Amino acid sequence: MVKLTLPKNSRIKPGRTLKSPGGVSLDKPASSRTFQVYRWQPDTELCKTESPNLPRYDQFSLDVNQCGPMVLDALITIKNDIDPSLTFRRSCREGVCGSCAMNIDGVNTLACIKPIAEVEGVIKVNPLPHMPVIKDLVPDLKQAYAQYASIEPWLKTSSPDQPDQEHRQSPEERAKLDGLWDCVLCFCCSTSCPSYWWNSDQYLGPATLLQSFRWVQDSRDETRRQRLEQLNDEMKLYSCHTIMNCAKACPKGLNPAKAISQIKQQIAREFD
Repeated sequence: MVKLTLPKNSRIKPGRTLKSPGGVSLDKPASSRTFQVYRWQPDTELCKTESPNLPRYDQFSLDVNQCGPMVLDALITIKNDIDPSLTFRRSCREGVCGSCAMNIDGVNTLACIKPIAEVEGVIKVNPLPHMPVIKDLVPDLKQAYAQYASIEPWLKTSSPDQPDQEHRQSPEERAKLDGLWDCVLCFCCSTSCPSYWWNSDQYLGPATLLQSFRWVQDSRDETRRQRLEQLNDEMKLYSCHTIMNCAKACPKGLNPAKAISQIKQQIAREFD
């Protein structure tokens, strides 16, 4: 079997081991869990004095009975009570905004809806893979958002504006958007896709293509053909090889691979 190793200056080194200073819960017996958290802090004095500046894994021992049931609850407790320098994104805490997307126990998911109890042993927390890291668990999403903006994700019509009327849809037309509008742009799917890993500068990726199909399917939009023409590109669309990692990774249970397949079918019918 081929053994692959990271370059010397890219290997993750061991970090610190810290424990929660909190006392034992009076309602429940102590239940200590270890969280192994990826750290990279380019603005700290510690990193500035080390050569090379390598990422590390810090170990946090936490009584999970002192926090909520989700991994995000544990990270918030670690930040509040143990290490205030720990950095991550969060917002709604309800699986709606996609802010807290990260890799937990080797799976891309939302920390706010990932139960601690589902993970056995050490709970390993990393940023979304194959993206530049700004700090700790915060990936740089500028490219992903730029790709999303490139598909012009808004309703486009050429009909005269009628501000006193709605853009009406039948129940059947509205049903075509189910499984598409639900996407929260967490990019768990795109960062689980090998095609996106290798061609993220040209391939739009599962998340953006799912959103593209949402507007292709919208009966109120009058630019369907133009949208399909923009997607009909060897790299933007056809880099997808239907590996299905995206459908497996989606924390909302959506199927980007199916949407991509349907885009290809509609292009074949429209232009061939």
